[in-house]
Amino acid sequence: MAITYADKRLYLLYADGTFLLAEAKPDGFQERGKFAVPDTLPATGATCPVVTSGKMYVRANENLFCYDVRAGADRKVADPRHVKLDLAKISVPIAKTDGTPARNKQPDAIFVPTPHDVVAKMLELAGVQKNDLVYDLGSGDGRIVIAAAKTFGSRGVGVEFDKHLVEQSLDNVQKAGVGTLVQIDHADMFQQDLSRADVIALYLPPKLMDRLLPQFQKLKPGARIVSHFFKFTDIAPDKSLRFDSRDDGDAHELYLWTAPLHKAGR
Repeated sequence: MAITYADKRLYLLYADGTFLLAEAKPDGFQERGKFAVPDTLPATGATCPVVTSGKMYVRANENLFCYDVRAGADRKVADPRHVKLDLAKISVPIAKTDGTPARNKQPDAIFVPTPHDVVAKMLELAGVQKNDLVYDLGSGDGRIVIAAAKTFGSRGVGVEFDKHLVEQSLDNVQKAGVGTLVQIDHADMFQQDLSRADVIALYLPPKLMDRLLPQFQKLKPGARIVSHFFKFTDIAPDKSLRFDSRDDGDAHELYLWTAPLHKAGR
């Protein structure tokens, strides 16, 4: 969820495209309006709305909408101005053939923190045990592998490409007192050998999950993959559940697969 405060109002945009206008009060907030942003696809987060000069700008994936939010404005909410962003023009260098990251390669996905109670539910769904080796691909601030170590005493490896998040993760590992159990690798997840993993945690868009499939095909039988919010394109999960988080007030979809993975119809 993304929140913007302007004109004594809260503008709340949820990852599913639900938009809420609310009035903030000491004892909570009162809903003043609600609608759905058109043509919204699932996303790992929501971009904060921008309100200026009576206009509100909302980005939903490749779509940019402009709403007239002036008091008494005639424009209907369902009829915003709309621009399609050409994301194909944004090029990202790929990894070198020797397996080392390209010098100017950027992370393939932004870091959107998973609420702590959702992390706990992911580990529960995956059935994490003390003897498990837990990998988190795109580990952000390290919260998943840290939680696994603190709760179950299991070993963990966080794989993160953003060096600033790696530094933050290492600091969090030390503060949590789990430095003997958790390591954080500054590395490209698509170059990782995952054959030792017992559990792999993901919070990645489907296209990135699908790119990882060649590595997942080498997982040992019984290894589990647990994903927050997203699924593989052609592989149905073995289990799924909907979890209402108290940390952020949102509903979260969680999915579990067990190796070996099989595509639909096979």
